[in-house]
Amino acid sequence: MRAVLALSFCVPLAFPATALAQLRYPAAKPIRLVVPFPAGGTADLAARAFADPLARSLGQTILVENRGGADGAIASEAVAKALPDGYTLLFGTNTGLAMVPALKKPAPYDALRDFTPVSLVGLFGFFLFTHPSIPASSVADLIAYIKARPGAINYGSANSTGMLAAHLFAQSAGLAMVHVPYKGEAQAMPDLVAGHIQLIFNTPGSVLGFVKEGKIRVLATLLHERSPLLPDTPTAAEAGLPPSPVVPYAALVGPAGMPKAIVDRLAGEAAGVLARAEVRAALARYAFEARSSPPGELATFMQEQLDLWRTAGQELRLADQP
Repeated sequence: MRAVLALSFCVPLAFPATALAQLRYPAAKPIRLVVPFPAGGTADLAARAFADPLARSLGQTILVENRGGADGAIASEAVAKALPDGYTLLFGTNTGLAMVPALKKPAPYDALRDFTPVSLVGLFGFFLFTHPSIPASSVADLIAYIKARPGAINYGSANSTGMLAAHLFAQSAGLAMVHVPYKGEAQAMPDLVAGHIQLIFNTPGSVLGFVKEGKIRVLATLLHERSPLLPDTPTAAEAGLPPSPVVPYAALVGPAGMPKAIVDRLAGEAAGVLARAEVRAALARYAFEARSSPPGELATFMQEQLDLWRTAGQELRLADQP
């Protein structure tokens, strides 16, 4: 009996410190959620709408940190190099997790080896916005207007999906336009309202008010179905736009090597949060469709999107674009 008691007292002393930390997760310090775009854009707004209920579910503070620039590579690389303890996470998008590693030479990181997939968060809704100085009420009108003025129209891009959609549009219709790249939509959309650029494929973010005021127009959505936010806006198929081969997504990932217990806890909490009606409604205000997924499914999805971006980049030669 004495031997058994002695052994029972020794077990906690031999329990690994890392395992104890996992049992207490998250309790030691706030969780940092890094967003790879400046504040004010749809990715930032969606991240905050997701982070707040996730923090309450976890019982821990989540600090949202915006680190824009280099097409999401700055934020992604910073998270990839962080400690894999579950306290530094990335609100990753297809720009940083697919476009950058697929097209940048050399790639600053490996999207699959350098990150731990946790859960899909959802899909972004994209729209074709134009400045009212272009007298076009349809995509067909827009094409005719641009063709009559080769090289005179400026189009903006604030993310990889918008850039790819604009390239597909120009390529399929034989259009000559000037590309104006931006670090994020918080900078691009005011320039559209001001008329410095005349069109952009982008998420609606916080610009729906400008649409209602007539300061910008919306001619089509890349969604497969019409958006409840803009129900009169035709889909890409209805408007005659070419389909995009990639999916504009957001996912929760961490540095490579995160303990399974922490990954499972985060994935479970994320799934519960994204299933709530009030959270889905909050995200839908930005044309963002909430979706969760187990870590394994997210890993497969990330691989598929990476492969699609490699193909798209080769076909459109986007690697040489700014």
